[in-house]
Amino acid sequence: MVFSGEQNPNRGQQLAMESAPVLQLEDLVVAYPGATDPTIDGLTLSLQRGERLALVGPSGCGKSTVARAVLGLLPEGSRSQGRLELLGTDPRRLRRSALNRLRGEAVGLVFQDPMTRLNPLISIGDHLRDTLTAHGAQAARAEELLQRVGIGPERFNSYPHQFSGGMRQRVAIARTLAADPEILLMDEPFGALDALTREHLQTKLMEINRAARKTTIFVTHDVEEAILIAHRLVIFSARPARVLEDIDISAKLGDMRAQEIRDTPTFLELRRHVQAVIRAEYARAMGAAHV
Repeated sequence: MVFSGEQNPNRGQQLAMESAPVLQLEDLVVAYPGATDPTIDGLTLSLQRGERLALVGPSGCGKSTVARAVLGLLPEGSRSQGRLELLGTDPRRLRRSALNRLRGEAVGLVFQDPMTRLNPLISIGDHLRDTLTAHGAQAARAEELLQRVGIGPERFNSYPHQFSGGMRQRVAIARTLAADPEILLMDEPFGALDALTREHLQTKLMEINRAARKTTIFVTHDVEEAILIAHRLVIFSARPARVLEDIDISAKLGDMRAQEIRDTPTFLELRRHVQAVIRAEYARAMGAAHV
């Protein structure tokens, strides 16, 4: 997918692009306006096509900042240096129109509060129809997409205020899938939901991911959720963010997972290890802050 206005690549270039990392960060430095110290300092990370990558770490370590930097959503006046390539393109160098197209067509965003992206005056079905039409797809697929996320046709004409938080988040996921993006970027998408709803949506997400082979970046503070969903789990240090560990979860748990895997010895050991690393890093950062 080309966003900078150049001509379509030839077949050889297309094959090279398909085998290249979807996301590549190298020595990335990000600082917010007016900040004395950077939030991210020298971060190196890559993501392959079809991978599910979870980012975890101490609160405030910069997980969400990585997502914002990747999509050019940093506040005006922020400083971003180092290598940053998304689908072979540096989003920092794109014109506004190309950047908006990148966000809308190549990368689908799902955030914690879906109501910020839903119009209370438009029915759920019309939300999906409008999104599909905007991306040149058949509006008739709206019902199919809602059913994929577990919303029956009897709720098609309901309005956002008539849905629970979990149901609204299903709508947000369906709208994101309507654009058929290559990458899903999910920032604490289930963080505000109750435990049972969260488990159900985690399972739905894994089913959708297996069916569509979407590359996924999943930002979460929930270690169990990260282990359950991800192929790879990256643990960030306290701010400024750097990679402490990059764990191949699939090598330990396989790719096909159900909620019951949480009770297995391997899962429990992974959870203990990741939590211990985060706790130790938090203690180190707090100690350094008081020196």
